Amino acid sequence: MRKIVFGLVLSLILISCNEGNSNRGASALAKKNPVSYKSFGTEITAENALSATQALEKFNSLEPGDTLNLKFSSKIKSVCKKKGCWIILELPEQEVRVSFKEYGFFVPKDSENTEVIVEGKAFLNEISVEDQKHYAQDEGKPHAGLSEITMPKTTKAFIAEAVLLKE
Repeated sequence: MRKIVFGLVLSLILISCNEGNSNRGASALAKKNPVSYKSFGTEITAENALSATQALEKFNSLEPGDTLNLKFSSKIKSVCKKKGCWIILELPEQEVRVSFKEYGFFVPKDSENTEVIVEGKAFLNEISVEDQKHYAQDEGKPHAGLSEITMPKTTKAFIAEAVLLKE
């Protein structure tokens, strides 16, 4: 009987030691490869962010007038060159224009091609001809191309309450 109890105790000790080592290994790996972000707006974490593909599926389910709370990751395609007051994010074969809640914060003007996580409200937006031309100028596009903008268009839009910019 004593041998059985001793064997069970020894087995439990060995199992708990192995679990401790595997946790330390994962922790050491996280310390070697930490992902750090620069935060703008309200504080958020990177956990539970949808991929760009998953975000596109959510956007595609929207009807005009709908609003959806959303947190997703993407890559910045374009930034306002004047203030950093908006960004355009890449979605699979599409894009989404992101502005910042109540213009309470901006992102660096040189943050193109940076991975980002945004959290806020997704919706569809009709952009007037005048606003399209304004955005084109902010983006640094030449005046010659502005005459080609002649019709309002419906786009995917997002008002971010928070942005995590990958460093």
